[in-house]
Amino acid sequence: MAHLDLRRAIELLAAGDWQAAHAIVQDDGSTLAAWLHGIVHTLEGDLGNARYWYRRAERSFRGPEAVQEEITAARREAAAPDT
Repeated sequence: MAHLDLRRAIELLAAGDWQAAHAIVQDDGSTLAAWLHGIVHTLEGDLGNARYWYRRAERSFRGPEAVQEEITAARREAAAPDT
């Protein structure tokens, strides 16, 4: 169920609704949720907090100019079958 919630958070991020996405990702301790949390704060404009969450996700912070690419990459990762 949590994975479905994270997929929903990605769709909310793609639609620009970072507040609703934040409500989902803040209660999930997974690496994917940390990455999405970083995207949330990038969209919000809180880049210091975004960098923190990217570090938690063990990902490079690419900045606000790459946020749409990050959402696309997160969507791909969430759709990938578990290995």
